[in-house]
Amino acid sequence: MQERVFRNYLNYLQVERGLSSNTVQAYRRDIQEFLLFISSRSWTLEEVGKQELAKYIQHLYGHLSVRSVVRKIASLRSFFRFLLLDGYVREDPSETLESPKIWRSLPKYLSEGEVERLLGQPDLSMPHGLRDRAMLEVLYATGLRVSELVRMRIEEINFEVGFLRTFGKGSKERIVPLGESALSFVQKYLKEARSRFLRKRRPSRFLFVTQQGRPMTRQCFWMLVRKYGQKIGIQKKISPHMLRHSFATHLLEHGADLRAVQMMLGHADISTTQIYTHVTRERLKQIYDKYHPRA
Repeated sequence: MQERVFRNYLNYLQVERGLSSNTVQAYRRDIQEFLLFISSRSWTLEEVGKQELAKYIQHLYGHLSVRSVVRKIASLRSFFRFLLLDGYVREDPSETLESPKIWRSLPKYLSEGEVERLLGQPDLSMPHGLRDRAMLEVLYATGLRVSELVRMRIEEINFEVGFLRTFGKGSKERIVPLGESALSFVQKYLKEARSRFLRKRRPSRFLFVTQQGRPMTRQCFWMLVRKYGQKIGIQKKISPHMLRHSFATHLLEHGADLRAVQMMLGHADISTTQIYTHVTRERLKQIYDKYHPRA
């Protein structure tokens, strides 16, 4: 029975909740581990109550970090909500499970000056330089995840209005404004560089391609960003995600509405976006300490 229930749960995550394959795989691993644990003790799902769950959580603490335990508790809640919803159990023993408090580290970001220097690194006289500049501009202008950037298609950009359409976690669609600078570099790349990558190869559905005519990969773009960061002497461990953090931080520093930033980032919960308000407060405190005569 457990195997059938497990399959139905994975189908529910994929079809009804529309979660991405990566997210479904994470839930799969977490719940498989839980099912193995209860099987080793000869418990059925119907027999699992608060005490049994407590023993499992205690077992997790002995092997994992607090952050990993938090994630597994979230998976258990999702699983037992499904079991209750579909009538496999009469009560949800995970309702009273409390997640341990974890300190969320503030996201690392670049200053506006560092972003400008980074954007200025690609050699615009070369096709790959035009492509790299267009990618960096789009990433900073929109706050896209790198996976969203590399799989972007030409038809997903509205050049007349200056917006792009993307599909984030759980295949959720969102519309994000694209600034004039990013738009102009994308157009320049399309006009002068992209066809030189493809040459006589098969046409590509993707906007950003490599010299082999293939779609740009996350790993390849990560290495490009790191290379340009090293060129300008940025000591931080730079990554494409740092430009996403910079996008959100700079918008809020300049007075953007938190809800608008949430929508542009594609965060399901505004509490995820609120971490950037801590960044801007910390930044204000640093400025105050540095410049106020009585600080």
